[in-house]
Amino acid sequence: MQEIMVHSTARVDFTAAIGKGTQIWHEAQVREGAVIGEDCIIGKGVYIGVNVHIGNKCKIQNYACLYEGVTLGDNIFIGCHVCFIHDRYPRATTYAGELKKSKDWVLESIIVEDGASIGANATILPGITIGRGSMVGAGAVVTKDTIPEILYVGNPARPVGEAHE
Repeated sequence: MQEIMVHSTARVDFTAAIGKGTQIWHEAQVREGAVIGEDCIIGKGVYIGVNVHIGNKCKIQNYACLYEGVTLGDNIFIGCHVCFIHDRYPRATTYAGELKKSKDWVLESIIVEDGASIGANATILPGITIGRGSMVGAGAVVTKDTIPEILYVGNPARPVGEAHE
C-alpha cells in the first residue's frame, strides 16, 4: 500500500485524518476534523467540509462539494460538481437582518451507503440517504431517500430501473 499523496496546492487541515494510499489533488480543501479512508482519490478543487466522513476506496471527482454532515461509506463514486446541500432553508441573514453564522443554521446529515454512485452535477438535498449500491444519474436532484440497487434520474430524481455495473 502506498503512502498518502497531497498535491502542493491542496489544503488539508492538521486535524483531518487521511488514510494510507489516498491521493488529494490540485486545489482540494479538507477541513477540520474530516476523516478520509484508505485508497481514496480526491480530485481537483474538491471541498470536504468540517467533520465529513469518507470511507475507503472512494473516488470524488473534480469540484464536488461535501459540506458538514456528509458521510460516505466504502467504494463510493462522486462525479464532477456534485453538491451535497446541508441547510434546507439557506439564508444570508436572519429575520432581524444580521448576517447568519453557523450557529444559526439547521444542518441535516446526508448518508451515502456502500457502493453507491452519484453522477456529475447531481444535487443531494439535506436529510437524504442514498441507498447501498444505488446510482444517481447526472444532473439529478435527489429530494427523497433512494432504494438500494436502483437507478434514479431527473428533477426530482425518480427510480427508473435497476442499477447495474
